[in-house]
Amino acid sequence: MKKNEYFNEVEEIYNDKKLEINKRLEEFKEIWEKGSNNDIHVELSFCILTPQSKARNAWSAITKLRDNGLLFNGAEKEIVDYLNVVRFKNNKAKFLVRLREQMSNEAGKLITKNFFESIPTVLERRDWIVSNIKGMAFKEAGHFLRNVGFGQEIAILDRHILRNLVRLGVIDEIPKSLTKKLYLEIEERMKEFCNLCEIRMDELDLLLWYKEAGEIFK
Repeated sequence: MKKNEYFNEVEEIYNDKKLEINKRLEEFKEIWEKGSNNDIHVELSFCILTPQSKARNAWSAITKLRDNGLLFNGAEKEIVDYLNVVRFKNNKAKFLVRLREQMSNEAGKLITKNFFESIPTVLERRDWIVSNIKGMAFKEAGHFLRNVGFGQEIAILDRHILRNLVRLGVIDEIPKSLTKKLYLEIEERMKEFCNLCEIRMDELDLLLWYKEAGEIFK
């Protein structure tokens, strides 16, 4: 694996945006360090809404549900009215209610941050999410973990990132589907590339998203 001409273009953007990228990543870390169980639950819920939907729309929906309290106590039929801006709104409303039930103690109080603190490593946290949270696979689990400051060693392999990994020569083609085995293989190749370029995984993800969308968001 080696750097190609496309990397030179990416590296130029990285040098220009490095401070902004790292400022955003520090903000993600602060969400975990200073955030409550409710704050972390909002981040986890956001990533349930993102599949096949625009991140801006998903964030708009989840913050409205947060602000009016429905994320924490609303029924499916109340939540779904706020999900018109994302795809598969009925399923996602159901997933949000189920997630809230999973992340609540017997008294009905959210324990989302406390729960994930009880899982020792980032990879174990990701595996638990993939195995137990309806509507979240490796991509969404990685997205959540990155957004709360744990993205240094994990990949968020959506089509935008995969397309850029092809251009960078990290992979030969965008796979038609991503099995667990293939996801982890591509993640390992991305790690090797990041080590070669001395750019962390979370930095490269935001960098490639900036290149696609023109902004550094979530």
